[in-house]
Amino acid sequence: MISYIFKRLVLGIVVLFGVITITFTIARVIPSDPAAKWAGPRATQEQLQKAREELGLDKPLIVQFGKYLKNCLKGDLGYSLRTHQPITEELKTFIPATLELVIIAFVFATIVGIPLGIYSAKMKDHLLDHVSRLFSIGSVSLPTFWVALFLQLIFYNWLELLPIGGQIGTDIKIMYEVPRVTGMLLLDCILTSNWTIFGDALKHYILPCFTISLYPIGLVARMTRSALLEVLNEDYITAAKSYGLKDRKILWVYALKNTLGPTAIVLTLSLGYTLVNTFLVETIFSWPGLGSYVTTAVTTLDYPAIIGVTIFSAACYVILNLIADIIIALDPRVRL
Repeated sequence: MISYIFKRLVLGIVVLFGVITITFTIARVIPSDPAAKWAGPRATQEQLQKAREELGLDKPLIVQFGKYLKNCLKGDLGYSLRTHQPITEELKTFIPATLELVIIAFVFATIVGIPLGIYSAKMKDHLLDHVSRLFSIGSVSLPTFWVALFLQLIFYNWLELLPIGGQIGTDIKIMYEVPRVTGMLLLDCILTSNWTIFGDALKHYILPCFTISLYPIGLVARMTRSALLEVLNEDYITAAKSYGLKDRKILWVYALKNTLGPTAIVLTLSLGYTLVNTFLVETIFSWPGLGSYVTTAVTTLDYPAIIGVTIFSAACYVILNLIADIIIALDPRVRL
């Protein structure tokens, strides 16, 4: 088991090294002068030369790459060309809002997706099964940005029930002091017992969380249904039925536990997808997370910031894949 985890860890490090190499190469190939962006539009030749020296662009590429790799290992992703601030510090500011959104959506997808898959398998070829499969296929197939815009049209424009975007309303920002403890607004409101802001923020979380959770709900429901139907056809399930055991006990005690492995793997990998997929949703809902940070970086051609988010996303994927591999290895059948 330790050897297996070590091999997977080494493979993850190799993947990260590849991502760092590719991002470094792309940043040097793109026809742009980072020194000019760093020094400003009216910089003199002396200022441009000084900027190149500060950014290390006057060194050979192999030396630049070595320094870049060394800084990445230390957690230093460089400086933003737009703000001149450390990218790592900027990410610390924007990550909590995105992370809270992803966690809520992930929990909701788990709570809805697994029971939906279970009852779909239990009621195979019945109306509930057909509706569940139709919903699962639709949630996986529909473009996320279209779902986000459609929900805004219905719940904000037509029904006027939910806000169109942002974390909290403008009037709440003006009248109350927003708590800042962890950077996760709902959690900060709970820690400071600020229920007024919590209630307003909760309304703002509904649409983006539901939009992000649609894809993992469909994926988890389909995987749970498929795995459960396969298990229900096993010989030991037939033997349990022949002993006169109740269907409920067979489903929830004997069959379900053997489907949790594949479902947990899908959940883990979908979490990584959800983390990246949330960037576009955040832009649509004006969410102050990594999505808005990346959008600003792209529009201003802030390549170090874009690369920093790319490396962070790749690291999250590697960690989640490692967790999925460990979950797989926990199954004795897989180890054998």
